[in-house]
Amino acid sequence: MTQPNLAYMNEEFLKTPEARSIRLLSEYLEPLQHFRKQKIQDTIVFFGSARIKPDGPMGKYYDEARELARMLTAWSDANEGKGRYVICSGGGPGIMEAANRGASDANGKTIGLNIGLPFEQQPNPYITENLSFQFHYFFMRKFWFAYLAKALVVFPGGFGTMDELFEILTLVQTGKLKKKMQILLYGTEFWKEVVNFDALVKHGTIAEKDLELFKFADDPETAFEVLRNSLAAYDVKTEPDTPAISATVKPA
Repeated sequence: MTQPNLAYMNEEFLKTPEARSIRLLSEYLEPLQHFRKQKIQDTIVFFGSARIKPDGPMGKYYDEARELARMLTAWSDANEGKGRYVICSGGGPGIMEAANRGASDANGKTIGLNIGLPFEQQPNPYITENLSFQFHYFFMRKFWFAYLAKALVVFPGGFGTMDELFEILTLVQTGKLKKKMQILLYGTEFWKEVVNFDALVKHGTIAEKDLELFKFADDPETAFEVLRNSLAAYDVKTEPDTPAISATVKPA
């Protein structure tokens, strides 16, 4: 009689619905292991479209995302010691690539939290070795975006960018994220055309004070000053204990 495989070495079993909880925990524990080894506790997250190319009609956003990520990484290395604030993106092309590339330009570590999709999403070459992760579950990827982020920079984007932005805005608005986090919308004209925040206030679906949850910027220098000043004011220190999977980031 053939000796059966150990359950945790049985790939056929690990792909079954019964093993889903093991797969979920793997997408939590593997990044956690790497972040601990690299001593990463604080990130600045960049969101934005995968479709924005440096030579395309919105190419200026690629260039400016790259420059802003470079400036933040150089500042972090010079003033916060050993690069306390690490640039993190969704790990794919477009604005994500620009953010990782800018951090790489400044010789800093940079994180890519990729997701398996049928198109557009492939890891870009500027992510630091051992800090490129591939997720199957959107909500585990979102957990790692939210848990480590001390600031969020949102460039023009589509459905995915909107989803990520409004998830974080909701968590901050409802107090489910207890820490202070600067949310910066980059590209005032784009955002005010695409999302009528004032109309949401007018119709009473958000409070006027909710408009204070984010700021706008239109050039890397202004964005850098906003982020630097807010991070200095908040002076957020990450607790060294192990993060628990929060009920505030739920599966779809």
